[in-house]
Amino acid sequence: MKLHTLDIIITAPPAPGWGGRYWTLVKVTTDTGITGWGECYASSVGPGAMKAVIEDVFERHMKGESPENIELMFRRAYSAGFTQRPDLTVMGAFSGLEIACWDILGKARGRPVWALLGGRMNAKVRAYTYLYPLPHHDISAFWTDPDAQAEAATEYLRQGYTAVKFDPAGPYTIHGGHQPAMTDISLSVEMCKAIRAAVGNKADLLFGTHGQFTTSGAIRLGQAIEAYLPLWYEEPIPPDNLLEFAEVARAVRIPIATGERMTTKTEFATVLRTAGAKILQPALGRVGGIWEAKKLAIMAEAFNAEIAPHLYAGPVEWAANVHLCTSIPNMLLAETIDTPFHNALIQNTIKVEDGYITAQDSPGLGIDVDEDLARAHPYTDGGLHLEMQEAACDYKNGNAFVGGAPPRPDT
Repeated sequence: MKLHTLDIIITAPPAPGWGGRYWTLVKVTTDTGITGWGECYASSVGPGAMKAVIEDVFERHMKGESPENIELMFRRAYSAGFTQRPDLTVMGAFSGLEIACWDILGKARGRPVWALLGGRMNAKVRAYTYLYPLPHHDISAFWTDPDAQAEAATEYLRQGYTAVKFDPAGPYTIHGGHQPAMTDISLSVEMCKAIRAAVGNKADLLFGTHGQFTTSGAIRLGQAIEAYLPLWYEEPIPPDNLLEFAEVARAVRIPIATGERMTTKTEFATVLRTAGAKILQPALGRVGGIWEAKKLAIMAEAFNAEIAPHLYAGPVEWAANVHLCTSIPNMLLAETIDTPFHNALIQNTIKVEDGYITAQDSPGLGIDVDEDLARAHPYTDGGLHLEMQEAACDYKNGNAFVGGAPPRPDT
């Protein structure tokens, strides 16, 4: 059995776009006719350019190879062009293709992917969700409205979730780390207070940022919200200086979580050895795939660290996350985006029940991709999956992080 053909589908979820502006799905077929699905989480270049990268990685390193030889194909892609270092774009391309290989292997053997990764360690996977607006909320005002966020938290608690994430602390910009405005700090405190009051001790608070702050700015903000006992303080500084995370971790009594913008065990090794982060959030469509994430989980276990896979993508990466989490002992949480379009695209083959997901016993990833639906929603815009604003932090009029995939300023 050899990898034979590749198809790439760039799918745009309908507005409001929870999960990003588009999802890069890959369909790999073997010479025996078995098809595997994967998803690439990479947004450094536009989808047209990324499609070319995926095709190049497949043709150069994977076509004609056995899907079993994942380690060999990883080393080819990782080393190509005299690199042998983390590369977000190449690893993003390889990650989706690698996930498809696991889907193929599971189908060929009649076993779920989790069974090929060491078996079922966890009977079910604890899920968490962002706080998204409820139907009656003003979608623009929601992100800075503590009462609306608390109301959403109450609804997700009713649905069975035991952890909710929110990120009220201002914009993420191209200017690198900045000091938070006092309005950002006060809003963050009010948001934590309102949500904690709404959920009591029934759910964990996951305080999200997007690498907005300088080291000292992250410390100021983190110390301000400590009283509400968040389970984590996510990516408080930019990921381009991993050693500075240690300074934040020493000064703030909230566990530091990071990882969605990192790739391969190489970058995460620095975080584990010296940066003080004890909750790792790999995006499986970027980190190097399922096998690289499994290596990361094993490495993290030796540092007494936990894994909480990131998800701001489509349901194929979601499925990969569930299989990884099912197989590892240091699973903490798995991010979930449970929308009608996510569910329709995989024909309801992942189910969140009372805040948990149980990996199915069906072969491969266990999902049934609606290929026609994926092709019926092509991405036609020119924006990236996620974009950072160019305007700097506004210290006079306040700031707002706008969730989802808002319209680009030039459209």
